[in-house]
Amino acid sequence: MDAVAEMAGTNAQKDFERMLEQMSTDELATVIPNLGKPFSTCPKCLYNSKILYQGYDFHNEKTFEDCYDTKVYRHYIAQGKYDHTLNETLARALHDHFITHALYKMLENYDEKDIVGVMGGHAKRRDDPGYRQIVFLSKKLTEMGRLMVTGGGPGAMEATHLGAWMAGRSEAETNEAVDMLMSSPTFKDEGWLCRSFEVMERFPLQTDYRSLAIPTWYYGHEPTAPFATDIAKYFDNSVREDGIVTIAKGGIIYTPGSAGTMQEIFQDAGQNHYESVGFASPMIFMGKDYYTNYMPAYTLLKDLSDRGVFKNMLLTISDDNDEIIDAIVRFREGK
Repeated sequence: MDAVAEMAGTNAQKDFERMLEQMSTDELATVIPNLGKPFSTCPKCLYNSKILYQGYDFHNEKTFEDCYDTKVYRHYIAQGKYDHTLNETLARALHDHFITHALYKMLENYDEKDIVGVMGGHAKRRDDPGYRQIVFLSKKLTEMGRLMVTGGGPGAMEATHLGAWMAGRSEAETNEAVDMLMSSPTFKDEGWLCRSFEVMERFPLQTDYRSLAIPTWYYGHEPTAPFATDIAKYFDNSVREDGIVTIAKGGIIYTPGSAGTMQEIFQDAGQNHYESVGFASPMIFMGKDYYTNYMPAYTLLKDLSDRGVFKNMLLTISDDNDEIIDAIVRFREGK
């Protein structure tokens, strides 16, 4: 009888899984409860700026306080970042599960080695020459068919998505877009988000090019970069951080950053050492002085690699966009 019951249970599980696979997201939403939250526990797709900033009018900065993203962040903080009530943890887990499902459906459109990450500090100012350099680097890689991925915040991350947004447009237009942003250089400055929407109005979305942001409400005090066409926003920061490093199989470019970037560097190094995704990918350090003197992560990894302590390290360090792009291309071509 136990064997019969076990078989019946197994068949019931398979039937349930088959039913879920056949249901559309709209149908799933009728089955999965919303649990009284200001966010969907069954999001139908990835976010974008229209969804996250629904209710925001860039002609009136005060409306940011009433947009969807702000309401969800307020709820998240009010409940507590580490809320342990079943109702809240279940709602967040369901939300993140469906975001992951939508994320991997999107990634099916790309070769895994065409997904390139950019990591770096949220404090990178829009009027910093390095910001403009990242914009043009991302623009070129996007035009070459790469899907650019970041943590979705301001600074170097925003510069990456602006570059992807401007793909297909001229150098002069791209410089104009950066210039439009410079009057609000950091996300703490008045008009930071407004300037972004002004640029998007001046240079409307081109459907040929996309970029992927993976932010989190854990750092919800930092606005999500609206230039990203696809936004996988999570509650669980650990799932989000591991996800970014894991999917960027075409390599990761490390622009100057602080503790968070260092964490990502060594998380990536661990994955490459063990070839956790089946192979190692390039680790490209953008900033020779920064990564050899100020924060010598490259120096340490190069030494560990040369001594055979860390294996499978595909390391490049450069301040030149062409050299960085060449490292990405050579890896893709197996050279």
